[in-house]
Amino acid sequence: MKKLFSGLFIALILIAASCKKNTAPVDTGCNYSPSTIVAPLAEQQALEDSLTAHGIQATKDSSGFFYTINKPGNGDSVSSLCTTLAVFYRGGFLNGKGFDSTTTNPAVLQLWQVIPAWQKAIPLIKKTGDISLYIPPSLGYGSKDVTNPSTGAVVIPANSNLVFRVVISDIQ
Repeated sequence: MKKLFSGLFIALILIAASCKKNTAPVDTGCNYSPSTIVAPLAEQQALEDSLTAHGIQATKDSSGFFYTINKPGNGDSVSSLCTTLAVFYRGGFLNGKGFDSTTTNPAVLQLWQVIPAWQKAIPLIKKTGDISLYIPPSLGYGSKDVTNPSTGAVVIPANSNLVFRVVISDIQ
């Protein structure tokens, strides 16, 4: 079941990537531009109210997600959206229910492949860093249900606030 959800998560981050292909040449060789999405104020306020109700203190990013750097890390930094990362993560909701996580092996991905909040938050830490993310729907999976492709069951309901804990195990 964990493999199914891990596969689902990787598929989702590939589908949900919100950055667009950049047709202009870029010095870094990366052909992706950062997401410019900003969560609507109503989403930001609803998430902030939920965090307060759960006793969670976090820093607000200008795009509308909240974060807590648990450990800044001491290794390499993320240099672009084309940086390849190996990460351990747990994704869930404010009620504590999880929908996906890595276990023994990290997920390997490039930053352009993930949801907008990850694109903006992961560069805040370095290799070995650990960050908690609190994400409004517009910077996560948005207004459509995310379903398990095998069963059709809803894994992430539409318009969900999300919580992720991410640890960078390697930056390539």
